[in-house]
Amino acid sequence: MPLETAPDPNHPTADGPTADEVIVTSELCKIYEMGDQQVNALCGVDLRVRHNEYVAIMGPSGSGKTTLMNLIGCLDSPTRGRYWLNGHDVSRLNDDELARIRNKEIGFVFQTFNLLSRATALHNVELPLIYNGTPSEERIVRAKEVLESVQLGSRMTHKPNELSGGQRQRVAIARALVNRPSIILADEPTGNLDSKTGDEIMALFDDLHAQGNTILIVTHEPEIAEYAQRIVTIHDGAIASDRPSRRHAAGGSKADPHRRPISP
Repeated sequence: MPLETAPDPNHPTADGPTADEVIVTSELCKIYEMGDQQVNALCGVDLRVRHNEYVAIMGPSGSGKTTLMNLIGCLDSPTRGRYWLNGHDVSRLNDDELARIRNKEIGFVFQTFNLLSRATALHNVELPLIYNGTPSEERIVRAKEVLESVQLGSRMTHKPNELSGGQRQRVAIARALVNRPSIILADEPTGNLDSKTGDEIMALFDDLHAQGNTILIVTHEPEIAEYAQRIVTIHDGAIASDRPSRRHAAGGSKADPHRRPISP
């Protein structure tokens, strides 16, 4: 199935994206069949995210935020509605096409790191480039560059069991960056970390945002959501609120001057 071209900024479709929007959903719904019953996990979600925006998606367990994350991350397809990612309508793609989009457009950061235990930090970061056929010499250079950017240049040959929790999460962030994705999608990125290390990881997201990255963080923690520019709250499968964070409303900078520095 051919992908749609990027929109004309002067003639956007009625519900589709403008040139400065990387994520647009229109009436997005996901319905699961449970025996003879239907479960409306998500229904009628309209969301627009601009390039270089930093958005937190919040909600309690069962609210639909994980379903929304799976749809935005092209891990699942909607039952109804439309979803445009970086100008392409991805809501009607098949599994193979979604996999290609995921690898090219989305950098994932997971709560549990999802690193290969027997592989070095460098090889873990190389993996997305191996999957898309990047030549060996180029992928090693790019993997080293992103590990340096998250201050792990001296840990490239270490395996996950030789790294702290914060260092493992930085490897995961480097892996998310290596394909130069349109968005970074982080699912509870501090969930397995102590509070000090969590602060350091959120400081790193601040820095990545300041460098021009578009970031979506899925969390149930209000204090983590406040790092973002904007907080979207999901309740009962719908958007209950969409507001600026207190820090952003107060004029806080992308790299907050009061945050802890990233440890080497």
